[in-house]
Amino acid sequence: MSSIKTVNPATGKVDKEFDVMSDGQVEELVTKADQAFRTWKKTPFGQRAQLLHMVANILRERKSELARLFTTEMGKLPAEGELEIDVCAAIFDYYAMNGEDILADRQIHTDTGSAFITYEPIGVILSVQPWNFPFYQITRSAAPIIMGGNTILLKHASNVPQAAETMEQIFKTAGTPEGVYTNLFIPGEKASELVADPRIKGVSLTGSEPAGSSIASMAGKYIKRSTLELGGSDPFIVMPDADLDAAVKTACMGRLWNAGQVCISPKRIIVTEDKAEEFTAKAKALFEKIKVGDPLDPATQLGPLSSEKALQGVLEQVAKAVDQGAKLVLGGKRIDGPGAFMQPTIITGVEQGTDAYKEEIFGPVLVIYSVKDMEEAVRLANDTDFGLGGTVFGTDVKEAVKIARQIETGMIYINHVTSLAPQFPFGGVKHSGYGREHAEYGILEFMNPKLIRVTTPDAAY
Repeated sequence: MSSIKTVNPATGKVDKEFDVMSDGQVEELVTKADQAFRTWKKTPFGQRAQLLHMVANILRERKSELARLFTTEMGKLPAEGELEIDVCAAIFDYYAMNGEDILADRQIHTDTGSAFITYEPIGVILSVQPWNFPFYQITRSAAPIIMGGNTILLKHASNVPQAAETMEQIFKTAGTPEGVYTNLFIPGEKASELVADPRIKGVSLTGSEPAGSSIASMAGKYIKRSTLELGGSDPFIVMPDADLDAAVKTACMGRLWNAGQVCISPKRIIVTEDKAEEFTAKAKALFEKIKVGDPLDPATQLGPLSSEKALQGVLEQVAKAVDQGAKLVLGGKRIDGPGAFMQPTIITGVEQGTDAYKEEIFGPVLVIYSVKDMEEAVRLANDTDFGLGGTVFGTDVKEAVKIARQIETGMIYINHVTSLAPQFPFGGVKHSGYGREHAEYGILEFMNPKLIRVTTPDAAY
C-alpha cells in the first residue's frame, strides 16, 4: 500500500491521499508513546479529566463540520454524523466525570489485617478501529484508555484517514501531551505485526472475524491483553402482542441507519407465521418510500455504502441468497449512476444451511423469517455464530424480558433496536468477540487490578 486514500462514496472520486508511514516513523511513534506512558500514568485524575472534557467541548463546537467530513469520507448522513459526535462527547464526559470513582481503591473484607485492590494502568494500548463510525469507534476505545492512565496508538480504517488525522488534531488542540494519543497511517498487516512489540501491552480491535482472529492470535502468542468486537447478526423478535406498525418502523429504520453498516443493526427479523405476511407488506411499503441519494441533501434518508467494494460485496450476498432459494421481495440492485448506492432490499425465505442464514449482511438489507411461536423464535435467534445484540418487541414487557433472558448475546433491548450509551456495557459473545466497552467495564479492561494485603508481623499464613 503506497498511500491511504479518502474516496467519496457518493461520487467515487479520490478526495485526499496520505503517505503510509515508514517503519522508522512507526518506531519513533511507538517509542514516544512508551515514554509518554511513564509520565501520564502519574498524572492526577483531575488533569486527565480536564483533557477529556476539553476534547468533548471541541467535538461539540465543531459538530457540523465533523459530520460533513464523515459524509464525504464514508457516506454517512449529516444528521447521523451529528448524532455520532453527540455520543462521542458524552462518552468523553462520562469517563472524565466517573473515571476516578471507578478506579478508586476497593477494600476487601478480611479477618486479619486489611486488603484492597488498586487499579494501575498497564502501558501502551494499540487500538485498531473500523470505518463505519469514524469518531465513535475511536472514542469508546480512547476515552477509557487515556482516563485510566494508559497511552494509545490508533490504527484507523484505511478509507477514513481524514477522520483519523482530525481526531489526532483535536487531541492536540485540547492539550494532550505528545505520545499520549497517536495516529498511525499503516496497513492492517502492520498493525498485527505491532502486537509483537514488547512496549505494547494490549490491543483493542473492532472489525471482521479474520482481522480479529489475526490480532487475537498475535496477542495470545505474545501474552497481551485483548478485546474484540467482530460484528453481529442481531435478531429482532416480534412478539404476537406487538404493535405491528411500531415494530415495522423500528426494525426498518434501524436497519437503514448508517446505510445498514452497523454491527448492532437488526439484521434478522423474526415474526410469527400469522403476522409475517402483514409485517413484510408493511416493511415493503415503508422501504419503497425511502429517498436514496446525495447524502448532503437534507431530504435523503439513505446514502451510499462506504465504498464500491462494500457495495459489490452486499450485492453478491443478496444474489447468492436468491440463487439458494430466498425470495427477493424488494430491491437487490445497485442504483444507476456514480457512487456506491443500493436499493433498500427485503429478503424472505432464507433457509438454514444457506450462506445468507449464517453471514452478516453489512448493508440496507432486511431479512424476514417466519416462525410458529416464540419457542421457535428463540431457537432461530440463537442459531448463529454471532452474539452481539438483539431486540424483543412486544406489549407485555415482563414476557419480553423472559424471552430476552434466553437470547445468547451480550446485549438485548426491549422495544428498541440495539443501541449504546456511555453507561451501558457494550460487547458480545460467541464470534462477536469478547471484552466490554463503555461503563466501568470499558476502563477496567486495560487496568491491572493489583491486590495489596496488609498483615501484622505475627500473622499466621
